[in-house]
Amino acid sequence: MRIARFIGGLLTGLIALSLAVALFVYWFGFATDMAEAAGLGAFGYVFLWLAFGANLLLWTVIGLVRLGDDSVRAVVRPRRIGHREHRGHRRAVGGRERVLVGAGGPGGSGALAGASDGGTAEAVGVPEPGEVAPPDGTAAPNASLAVIIPAHNEEPVIGGAIASAMGLFNRWDVYVVSDSSKDSTAQIAAKTGVNVLELLTNRGKAGAIEAVIEEFALTENYDGVLILDADTELDPGYVEGARRQLADPSVAAVAGFVVSEWKPRERGFVGRMISAYRDRLYFMLQYLMRFGQTWRHANTAFIVPGFASVYRSEALREIDVNPKGLVIEDFNMTFEVHHKRLGRVSMNPDTKAYSQDPFTFRDYYKQVTRWTLGFWQTVRRHRLWPSVFCACLALYILEVVLVSATLLVTVVVGLFVLVGTVGGEFFMGLPYLGEAFTTVTAFLPLLAIAIGLFIPDYMLTCLMAAIRRRPSYLLYGLLFLPIRMVDAYLTLRMIPKAWTTESDGRWSSPDRVSGR
Repeated sequence: MRIARFIGGLLTGLIALSLAVALFVYWFGFATDMAEAAGLGAFGYVFLWLAFGANLLLWTVIGLVRLGDDSVRAVVRPRRIGHREHRGHRRAVGGRERVLVGAGGPGGSGALAGASDGGTAEAVGVPEPGEVAPPDGTAAPNASLAVIIPAHNEEPVIGGAIASAMGLFNRWDVYVVSDSSKDSTAQIAAKTGVNVLELLTNRGKAGAIEAVIEEFALTENYDGVLILDADTELDPGYVEGARRQLADPSVAAVAGFVVSEWKPRERGFVGRMISAYRDRLYFMLQYLMRFGQTWRHANTAFIVPGFASVYRSEALREIDVNPKGLVIEDFNMTFEVHHKRLGRVSMNPDTKAYSQDPFTFRDYYKQVTRWTLGFWQTVRRHRLWPSVFCACLALYILEVVLVSATLLVTVVVGLFVLVGTVGGEFFMGLPYLGEAFTTVTAFLPLLAIAIGLFIPDYMLTCLMAAIRRRPSYLLYGLLFLPIRMVDAYLTLRMIPKAWTTESDGRWSSPDRVSGR
């Protein structure tokens, strides 16, 4: 059975890769012929490469330079023998017990008896708080980490997130903050024996993070804080990778490497299409952009994703986690790191975590709306200041606005040409429309619009189908262009809204599926 799956995956990869190459050859030949016919010359070839994104190409090249630099450093750098002695973990001031705040019913504060039963880190056989007890008995890495799981009505998935965290951390280092949940989120968390804080008023994710950090003095008692979404599951190598990156004292934050979970049997067609689209998007952004942006000589990443990322405590103490007027926190926290020069953002594929994507288009639309609005609100709050980070950010903003506007205008023009082509003589006889149709098709015939919009996008899908060895991506990829149009629309729609809307950060949970 394994051999059959291996052969099937290999054939899928080869077919998808061959299709991608064939489409590229056809597209490039057609596009260059059009450019030469229009007399664009060298400028036309530059415009063709912009179809894949100037930022993507720039940071891909820089990422390759980083890959070479990292390889050289790995060879010439002497290996560290053993680990530095662990600094230990300071107990909360005054010996305050960790209790479940505000939750009643089954699994209330009594469920935490094991976490506050008077035991100490010095007890025989009990690892230091913040440490992961290595199975081979070797010395634990030096950085102590607390895990924060902010949650609002996450009953279906909170157990999975806690189980994922407890597989890598001791239970007393896991802190769940239930932000005025109306379901059993807090009770489920309390039954696991982790620390639970329940907020009686909805403060939003940023407010919940701020509250749990203050309640348990986490930045005073740990070297770093891992923020984990309730629908996220950590890869077994996440903690080791995060600690390895934090060993560099210049690193203020470690960005998690997001991977879309792929569980097609739990999803309908729309849910599978969204997961496939997100998988492609995350792959391109992380390998082809953020890998280069987080090179030690660049440090221009503008997002440390809030789904599973680590902040060094010294940096987190200086960050305004919950300023007024923002709908989400992760863009702002990243800008704070850069604006206050707290250190650099690090990212490597060794800090993987698996995230649950929206199951419905309604939830997808709401999520992208929040993310996009949060980005523009953060730009509004911090503005631009003289720095390499802001120069790269300005280049990104310029491109994303131009590409979004161009995509939407091209789609509108394409629909106009399509209607004119189908309408025939009747459409051509209409006042003004017939002349407009003739003028537009002289420069942009329907075939050119279709090829220019669809083929570059579908080529990327074919590459992802080859990399993931998932033939279903070739089907779902046929519908990715409409999702891109929605993204482009929200990118432009949220710009004026970011300057006119003050958000309170409160959240509403999307549809979730348990059993992860």
